[in-house]
Amino acid sequence: MDEQRSVTIPIGDAQLSADLTLPAQPVGVVLFAHGSGSSRHSPRNVAVARTLNGRGLGTVLADLLTPAEDEVDARTAELRFDIGLLASRLAGIVDWLAVERPAGDVPIGLFGASTGAAAALVAASSRADRVAAVVSRGGRPDLAGNALAQVRTPTLLLVGGLDEEVITLNERALAELGEVGELRVIPGATHLFEEPGTLEQVADQAGTWFTTHLGR
Repeated sequence: MDEQRSVTIPIGDAQLSADLTLPAQPVGVVLFAHGSGSSRHSPRNVAVARTLNGRGLGTVLADLLTPAEDEVDARTAELRFDIGLLASRLAGIVDWLAVERPAGDVPIGLFGASTGAAAALVAASSRADRVAAVVSRGGRPDLAGNALAQVRTPTLLLVGGLDEEVITLNERALAELGEVGELRVIPGATHLFEEPGTLEQVADQAGTWFTTHLGR
């Protein structure tokens, strides 16, 4: 039976809410970075997390903005694109996982969706000693900017086959990532992977990527 609990993670002046799920003996733990205007309750990320739990991986679904910041973002939509802020929050949670060890001494992975993928890559570039794998779902890795070329972590880019603009952006990002990157296209999927069976393919491929690179 998985252990499930809600935690509050202090990052600088912010107190971030997170939902932690841990199998009995996790082989690793995956921290989720949600996309534009979403939260830790994102149905798609929750669904992927459940699949990862079934693979023996712990998961952390965290809000990267405080409630007050969420209110500002709901009006202005500016913070969801503040990749620097989101990445620093993610890096802080990575540090918390490494120091507090709620999942034990296990490798850490990052799963990013949309703009959250850019934040995950920036965080991975600054925490290469702690982040062992990254997966991007319909991500905007191009928004990671100069950090892309600094990533040394195995990174899987998953994009919907019908999401043509984002495929192009991911192809460019792949060139920056070099040998640590791999791009896979999910046939028949649009940006949000709403088509039957497409999100399941994302979860399955992410699960294999993480168990391969986090499993010791």
